[in-house]
Amino acid sequence: MERSWENVILFPKWRTTLEEESLLALKEKRYQEALAKLDQLLGFGVQNQEILIGKLMCLMELNRYQDAQDFCEDLLIHKDENYYQYVHIYLTILFQTSQYQLLMDQVEQELEKKMVPDDMEEQFRQLYNMSRKMRHEIRIEKSPEYIKELLKAVEEQNHVYQYTLVEQILKMDITPTEQLQSLLADDRVHPVTKTAIFIWLQDKNISDEVLVQKLGVKWKIAPNAIPALDSHPTIKQTFVFLNDQEQENPTLFRLMEQLLHHYFYVRYPMVPAEDDARFIAAALTKIGEDYLDIHMEKRENKDEQLIRYMEEIKMCEALYATIIEA
Repeated sequence: MERSWENVILFPKWRTTLEEESLLALKEKRYQEALAKLDQLLGFGVQNQEILIGKLMCLMELNRYQDAQDFCEDLLIHKDENYYQYVHIYLTILFQTSQYQLLMDQVEQELEKKMVPDDMEEQFRQLYNMSRKMRHEIRIEKSPEYIKELLKAVEEQNHVYQYTLVEQILKMDITPTEQLQSLLADDRVHPVTKTAIFIWLQDKNISDEVLVQKLGVKWKIAPNAIPALDSHPTIKQTFVFLNDQEQENPTLFRLMEQLLHHYFYVRYPMVPAEDDARFIAAALTKIGEDYLDIHMEKRENKDEQLIRYMEEIKMCEALYATIIEA
C-alpha cells in the first residue's frame, strides 16, 4: 500500500537525514532508493533545485523516460530561476528518446526569445544540429519502405493511402526518383496526389520535362517552368473578378475562395488560360450562391463556358473531398 505523508510532520533533523541519504544513494547509483527518498521529500513539499534535478536524474537512469519527460514539462511551466537548466535536461531527454522534431521545435522556441544564457545557447544549438542530422538519417533510412508502400497503394488503387504516403515522403526531404516521377502519368494515381508530386518536383527545382496525365489530358512540361500554384496568373486574375464580394458578402467570398483553391489544386498544372478567369469567377459565384441558397435575379441563357466550368468545378470539388477531407 502506498504510504501517505499528508498528516506527518517533517522535523528538520529528519529532513536533513532524508536529503543526505537521498544524495548519497544518488551518488552511489542506488537510483531506486534515492528516488524513493526524494519522493518523500517532495511529498512533504520540500522543493529545491538539488531535489528536483536529483529526481530527474533517477528517472532517467532507471529508464523511466516518459515519467522524466512529464515531470520536466511540469517544471518548465513555472519558469523559475532554474528554468534553463530544466530546459537543458528536457532537451537531453528528448534526444535520448529520439524525439528529434520536438527537440528542434523547443530549441527554436527558446532561441526566438533571445534569453538563453550564453553558456547554454551553444549546447542548445549542438543538440539542435545533432537532432536535425539524426532526423534526416532516419528519414533516408525509412524512405525505401515508404516508396515501396506507395507503389503498392498505386497497384491497389488505394487513393487515400497514396496521398498519405506522398505526404510522409515529402517530409523526408529526398529528391523524387524517375520511378516516382512516372506516377504523374499513371491513371491509377489520384489527381490530388499527382498535384502533390508535381509541387514536390517544383520544390526540388526539377528542370527536366515530365509527362503529366490528368483528367484526360496529357502534357509534357518542366516543373520549374510552371508558375507556382498560389501565384499562378489565372488564379490571381480570377481573384480580381471575385474581390468585390469580399466586402459585400464575406461568407460567399470565403466559400468561393475555398472552391477556387480546391479546383485549381485538383487541375494543377493543367490550369485554364488566364482569359477564362471571368468564366471561372462567374461559375464560382453561381455555385456559391446555390450552396448558400442565395436567390439572385435569374440568369437567362447561361453561357456554355459558364456551364462547363460549373460542372468542372463541382467535379474537382468532389475529387478533392475524397482525399483531403476523407
